[in-house]
Amino acid sequence: MDIPLHTIAVVGLGTMGTGVVEVLATAGREVIGIDLCDRAARRAVTSLETATLRSVERGRITAAERREILTRFHTSADLRSAAHADLVIELVPESYAAKEEVLRVLDGVLRPGALIATGTNALSVTRLAAGSAHPERVLGMHFFNPAPVMRLVEVVSSVLTSPAAVEAVTALARELGKEPVAAGDRPGFVADGLLFGYLNQAAAMYEAKYASREDIDAAMRLGCGLPMGPLALLDLVGIDTARTVLEAMYAESGDRLHAPAPVLRQLADAGLTGRKAGRGFYSYAGRRTSAVVPDALTPRPGQAAPAGREVRAVGVAGSGTMASGIAEVFAKAGYDVVMAARGAEKAGRARDRIAASLARSVAKGRLTAEAREGALERIVAAGSLDSFAGVDLALEAVAEDLEVKRGLFAALDKVCGPGTVLATTTSSLPVVACARATGRPEDVIGMHFFNPAPAMRLVEVVRTVLTSDETHATVRAVTASLKKHPVDCGDRAGFIVNALLFPYLNNAVKMVGEHYASLDEIDAAMRLGGGYPMGPFELLDTVGLDVSLAIERVLHREFREPGLAPAPLLEHLVAAGCLGRKTGRGFRAHARR
Repeated sequence: MDIPLHTIAVVGLGTMGTGVVEVLATAGREVIGIDLCDRAARRAVTSLETATLRSVERGRITAAERREILTRFHTSADLRSAAHADLVIELVPESYAAKEEVLRVLDGVLRPGALIATGTNALSVTRLAAGSAHPERVLGMHFFNPAPVMRLVEVVSSVLTSPAAVEAVTALARELGKEPVAAGDRPGFVADGLLFGYLNQAAAMYEAKYASREDIDAAMRLGCGLPMGPLALLDLVGIDTARTVLEAMYAESGDRLHAPAPVLRQLADAGLTGRKAGRGFYSYAGRRTSAVVPDALTPRPGQAAPAGREVRAVGVAGSGTMASGIAEVFAKAGYDVVMAARGAEKAGRARDRIAASLARSVAKGRLTAEAREGALERIVAAGSLDSFAGVDLALEAVAEDLEVKRGLFAALDKVCGPGTVLATTTSSLPVVACARATGRPEDVIGMHFFNPAPAMRLVEVVRTVLTSDETHATVRAVTASLKKHPVDCGDRAGFIVNALLFPYLNNAVKMVGEHYASLDEIDAAMRLGGGYPMGPFELLDTVGLDVSLAIERVLHREFREPGLAPAPLLEHLVAAGCLGRKTGRGFRAHARR
């Protein structure tokens, strides 16, 4: 049955409601904005005027089209103004009492064929529908902030919702230029169900003083390509809102990883709810502004740091993709590089791989031919670690096997001269275990590059309890000289990025295993609703399911959280040899490499 949705009422003209009004009015709908607060109504009108004027100035619409959009929007303080609406979208605060009161009044106002969509992302759509006189017309329509920009809309049906209502709202979302994703009724739905667990873990990481807020946010932006770091995103979403969503998720799942980090309660109770309050994890120039201002926690560039050691020559142990990429980075930055592999032939092939990479950079105009030749001349391929005798920094990028790495560090301890910094690129193993394989644990540190090393700007600098200040200062200075961004973290499983990324990926797999949503729906939700450059299943197939499973096992073993146990579906696929792109099949089928 076709249900036309031409006249739409929006109840609640806060930030989200105002954005939804803009989306609807711009798309040609008659819009009635309803809010008890006159100031909110005026602010919604002003916002639409400002947004449409900006669109005219940018050539997106004409002045005449702007006038038509503005005439399609009317405001009211009375819910009875929605009497002739085909659809009401309620966006009042996340409270059962508030939302149930709106639905109760609407039951006495709307004609029977009109639909009601709640914008909740934490409360039960089924419970709200059950309290309505017409539960079949109640469903969820979850927009993402800012609504005019974010393309995702989650359409949430309960067991009481009629298929015709779902079809009508799904069709509306498409007509608005959005990408609708079907979701079942559980807290967080698809996108927020995955996103808020990740945000909560980031808040807990900060609260534990494992890493600074700046380093956590930089790590996730530069290591995962996210538009915002998790703590900055919490400030944007609203710390009180995040706490409400997490409380609902924890009540449903019982997963301790969903229990709101205490720091969220502390900030919310203090009124430090993020941008809207002018302060949250960061301090802002004013309420509802994005401009961050320095505060007591802001690092001061002028602060004196311990002096590091001079580094001119670098040894890279390994011959794989990561080793080659790291050697290329150092050579382009002007360091003399020795590449050591198990045999001169392997080392030579690694150098050839670097030569090809540099040639591609020249072809793309990113590097001059002279710079390419200079970088190649600075790389020497060697067949044993004996060639590291004169290096100032020895860095290993061999197999992710602790005994292999410990054996390598024992060998480096014998070969490298006094004062040489010894670094591991491990992404999951304890750095201190490598350090204790040497007689100089104070010189050992982690330098976790990201793949591909020439392109990725992030380096996690992993300090153990035995690492000296001088070693730490040396590696931070070297990292900066490579035009990379160093972030400091302690020696525990996952460091910053993997400790936050892989539980999120694991939860996505669990969501599929529970038949809550499909691969395509989840990938679309996280790209369009979370701003991720890749959906979780695209990323898992790219990283490798075996690699992902190994990291998740390490995290589970280290933190002993039941919620970190690897998803059974992931274990089954790895056992079947479905490892992702490299085998031609993972969560999806791929052409073999």
